[in-house]
Amino acid sequence: MAGLLKPIVFLVSIFAAATCWLYFLSTQFDSKDFVVHFPRNFEDLKSLSGMLKSYQEDHFKLVILLFVSAYVYKQTFAIPGSVFMNILGGALLGTWTSFPLVCFLSAVGASCCYLLSKHFGSRLVKRKFPEKVRSFQSKVKENEDRLFFFLLSARLFPMSPNWFLNITSPIIGVPIHLFFVSVFIGLMPYNFICVQTGSILASVKSLDDVFSMSTFIGMLLVAAVALVPGILLRSYTKVPASKTKV
Repeated sequence: MAGLLKPIVFLVSIFAAATCWLYFLSTQFDSKDFVVHFPRNFEDLKSLSGMLKSYQEDHFKLVILLFVSAYVYKQTFAIPGSVFMNILGGALLGTWTSFPLVCFLSAVGASCCYLLSKHFGSRLVKRKFPEKVRSFQSKVKENEDRLFFFLLSARLFPMSPNWFLNITSPIIGVPIHLFFVSVFIGLMPYNFICVQTGSILASVKSLDDVFSMSTFIGMLLVAAVALVPGILLRSYTKVPASKTKV
């Protein structure tokens, strides 16, 4: 337990510093009509979006800085609710501006989570999820010759626990450059659906309108397609033992 104390102190300190930064940004809003906060539900998201959009007209840089900071904060500390942040981004900036931005922020935030886990959380993760870590490690080892395509498919698959992939990847030796790119590309379909919804937020009634069964099946198919290059690559590079004998 003594060996865990130091990394826990570091993690708590980093979390506290990041929280203080968000609080500082929230105090820069001089409006008394609303309190800056993370949206808790869909109706709350609509209300917050409307208020930020009205404030954005005169304080664009502050609103965007707060959005970027809050987005990376949630990703870094594996806080649920990325769907609300993606939709909010679409509502504030429109589809084609927010889409590349949230893809980049997703990769940056996930990479920050990766680094925190690597330097301060590896013991905690191994102690808390020993079986899951071993299971993921064995899958990575099985796919080490097509690792990027495996990571990409894991991100594209709609049921993958992204937070677990973020905290476990550094522990099992996934290189950060492959990790970053797989997050950036792999979450594109999910991010696009969300930001596109944000751009028409007023006409959307609930999250059920965002993630329909057809959308879910489509994302499954994309994830399956992402595995194909890796399978073909493995088949192409695999030389039968009988042909290698002289």
